[in-house]
Parts: sequence; structure tokens; C-alpha cells
Amino acid sequence: MYPIAYADVAAARERLRPFFDPSPVRHYPLLDELVGYGIRVHVKHENHLPTGSFKVRNGTASITALSPEAARRGVVAATTGNHGLGLAWAGAARDVAVTICVPTGNNPEKNATIRSLGATLVEVGARYDETVAACRDIALREERTLVHSTNHHEVLAGAGTMTDEWLDQVPDLDALVIALGGGSQAVGAAVVAAHRKPGLAVYAVQSAGASAQHDAWRDGTPRADAPVATFAEGIATGSTYELTFEALRCGLSDFVLASEPAIAQAVRDLWRTTHNLPEGAGAAGLAGLRLLAPRLAGQRVGIVMCGGNLDAERAAVLLAGGTP
Repeated sequence: MYPIAYADVAAARERLRPFFDPSPVRHYPLLDELVGYGIRVHVKHENHLPTGSFKVRNGTASITALSPEAARRGVVAATTGNHGLGLAWAGAARDVAVTICVPTGNNPEKNATIRSLGATLVEVGARYDETVAACRDIALREERTLVHSTNHHEVLAGAGTMTDEWLDQVPDLDALVIALGGGSQAVGAAVVAAHRKPGLAVYAVQSAGASAQHDAWRDGTPRADAPVATFAEGIATGSTYELTFEALRCGLSDFVLASEPAIAQAVRDLWRTTHNLPEGAGAAGLAGLRLLAPRLAGQRVGIVMCGGNLDAERAAVLLAGGTP
């Protein structure tokens, strides 16, 4: 049913312990008031991890699982930002060479941070699928390990450590609402919930402007290269993925779509209530919770600020009341 087992998550968590502390979970009464319906909201601040995103879990889990020979040869990955940042950080921590491929014209702030961590940055391809193809060529030519942002067992195990950690911090959670791009967070949550707390409901939210995963979950038909139009690049997914497609269909209680203006408003609401500035994907959980709130009345619900790497240009638009 699931591509990984709880034992994989537990093993990844042990490997991650020396590298960073658990991310905090915080409760904000103003956020409870905003959501309403007697819901108590618990925010998991993955934006407080190194690189400002949960993806550092995935990167560190992958890097620390390499054999000595694979570590010597290094890794390569395609990304638009946070996956590359996580791998670059983990590579620097373990002295493993990392090459990150990004599309031409990628976010310059994220590019600069990837380079600052010592990774080799390759700007290639006008479209992300062209970037992925170039990444595969490098992996073959240089005999590097290809670490896909979703289709990779250790990536999924690393993502699962978030929920495993969360249940230590707030054991009485009733539900999680998780932004979904490739699906690593949601699949990891479902695996952990099935083992540790079967009654924990896992909900996913995606932008209505990038609904491929949602639509596939609904009708059971995989998608590839569907249109994407969202400012939340962390969930700007136009395809389904082999390792997460069936797992999401089995593990999710429901899957909702939030509009672009709703995600933009969630960015502003989280800034106002928590004084943390999330990127679009980092605010999608709140946007989804507001859609699900009538069904979750009176429950203890977790949302994830999964990333805080909002670029200055989008931040200016959002905080001025607009939608990028």
C-alpha cells in the first residue's frame, strides 16, 4: 500500500538527530479565532529548520543513506528551490558533492543560497521537464546518485520524520492539513499515522491553479505535464508520481483545492497571527483548513508552515494585499 514502512521513517529520524533539532510546534489563539468552529490549530514551523523548509529533512535523509562509494561520487537533483537547498545543505554537512539543476530564470535568491552552500548550480532548460532531462544526463555521465524530489525512498522517509516528531510534541492531534506538491509530506504523514495513530486524519490541499495531483486523486487517472499556474512554486506540480500516487489515494481522508487569492490571504493571515512569513506553499495548509473547518469543528488540527523562502518581489505584492 505504501512505498515505505514506518521502520524507514524511524531509521531516517535517527540519522537526522545529529544534524538539527526538532522544529517547534506552536499554538496561536488569534489563529484559532480566525479559523473558527472551535478548532485548536497547531502550527509546525518547518520554516525554522536549516534552509527554511521541510525539504532539508528529505535531503539529509538521502545524503546520510548513501554508501561510501556513492557519497564519494556525489549526488545530482533537479529543483526550483527548496529540494536543492536541502540537498546542498546536507551535502555540505557530510562533505558530499552536490550538483543542482534549475530552470533558466529560476528564483535568483534561491540560486544564490544554493551556491552559497557549496553546491554546483546548473541553469538549464526553459521548462522544468527539460531541466529534469539534463539532470538525468549528468547523473549517467558522472555516475552520481540522482535524488528525485518525490520518487525516492529516502526522500519519503525523511519527510515522514516531520509527522513522527509532531506526534511526540502533540500526541492528541485529530487531523493534519498538508500542502501537496509531489506528496512526500502527505505520504510520510500517512505512513506514520497508520503505525502510531490510525485515527489521525490526513488531508491534502493544492492550488486550483495546479490541480493535477488533486484531479488524479479524485478520478484515479495519473497525470503528466498538466497546466500549472500558481505563485506557490512549492506545490506547482503538473504531474503525479509513481511512488506517491497510490499511497495518496490510500492514505488521504480528503483532498481540497484552494484558490490563488485564498493562498495569498493565508500568507497575510499567518504573518499577522504568527509573525512568520511563509512562502505560498507554506500558507496552503491554512487555506485548506479554512475550507475544511466546518467538518473539523472542535478538533485539534495541525498545519505545516512547510517553507519560508518567499522571495522579496512576491512578498511585496502579497503584503500589499495582492496575489502574485
